[in-house]
Amino acid sequence: MARCIGDIARLLQVQAGENPAMPFPAPVEPWADRLGSSMNGRRIAWAGDWGGAYAMEPRILSLCEQALRVFEDLGAIIEPVAPPFPAADLWQAWVTLRGFLNAHGKRDLLEDPARRALTKPETLWEIQQGLAVTAEALHAASALRSRWYATAADLFTRDDALALPSAQVWPFPAEWRWPEVIAGRPMDTYHRWMEVVIPASLAGLPALALPAGFGVNGLPMGLQLIGRSGADAQILAMGQQYDAATDWPARRPPPVSPPRP
Repeated sequence: MARCIGDIARLLQVQAGENPAMPFPAPVEPWADRLGSSMNGRRIAWAGDWGGAYAMEPRILSLCEQALRVFEDLGAIIEPVAPPFPAADLWQAWVTLRGFLNAHGKRDLLEDPARRALTKPETLWEIQQGLAVTAEALHAASALRSRWYATAADLFTRDDALALPSAQVWPFPAEWRWPEVIAGRPMDTYHRWMEVVIPASLAGLPALALPAGFGVNGLPMGLQLIGRSGADAQILAMGQQYDAATDWPARRPPPVSPPRP
């Protein structure tokens, strides 16, 4: 959401603080003043495609690994890790909770004929799926989320960050409804192609998306740096060191190849 880490830190400082109308406020911290820490000895766990669970278009993983070498040059320790939690369980918890919340927050889009006519089919499908969620399924999804949160907390006792690609596909033509096949693997729902964001979002972990570079097609890709709950300052500081070493905002992108058919 910003061209530099300092601006992100200042944005968080503006957004944080107590709001009487909202529960669980994030305390205001001087994130912008904590960006100078060294990368020496920092440990980054590289989860790649989550043991093959997340379909990736060609060259995304290699580009992200190239970006991780920048952290290594800065003194960090990069370690490939096995999937710390079953991807199927993360997916089940996320899709259940998401469907339930969307169904009850956007139900009027389904029930109001005028608004329904203006709503895309994927949204209507998700509302209908969410309305069918039972109390038992909701509890099971919540329990899975809690188990993943605890597992991630344990992972962060050994590692300072968990790294993943920020996307599973290169930017695709605007005319596409959504990527229906990735690397030969059919996507069974309209949000399966963004499954790589679930580990951070399901547990509410701080995640920083960093530019990883450009593919041979001239299209950009990013790298997620995920931290333990409350470690926003540490993740921002790690991102700051990477940003200073790469200066991606000052680089001009290469020519973009013609859109894929």
